[in-house]
Amino acid sequence: MRVSMRFAYVGVFSSFLITPVAFAADNCTGHFHNVSQTSDTVEIGKGFTLTTFVFNSLTSSDNSANNAMGTCSGYALTTPEGKTRLSGICARKTKNGDNWADTWVSDAGPGDRGTWKLVEGSGVFAGKAWAGWWKVDFSEGKMTNGSWGGTCN
Repeated sequence: MRVSMRFAYVGVFSSFLITPVAFAADNCTGHFHNVSQTSDTVEIGKGFTLTTFVFNSLTSSDNSANNAMGTCSGYALTTPEGKTRLSGICARKTKNGDNWADTWVSDAGPGDRGTWKLVEGSGVFAGKAWAGWWKVDFSEGKMTNGSWGGTCN
């Protein structure tokens, strides 16, 4: 069950560990709020577990168009040493009907921070090359709140 809660950390932005330099380059920032919908954990063997999950996600920003709601899906692989790799994709829609999708990853760390990258978009998101970092600020049960930032050009 511990592994299945780690997936909630990810959500939106939905990896790699962030350095202070990454924060200096941000021109967009905001928050995410995730609520777990489903998860399934399978013991692969010799201490390896694989968890797949789906969660609803809300993003908000005061300095970008990233104010949207949607659904995310992904997986978490935990090793016998307790390291967890998370990866997934989110698809969201704004109140104006513009859509965007981002991929996110957290490599073999605590699973509470990582990187994200916009991979597709329509409307204000079309042709954009947005990317950045995310981190979990607070998680309780099926709910997770976090912060994100990056370059939104």
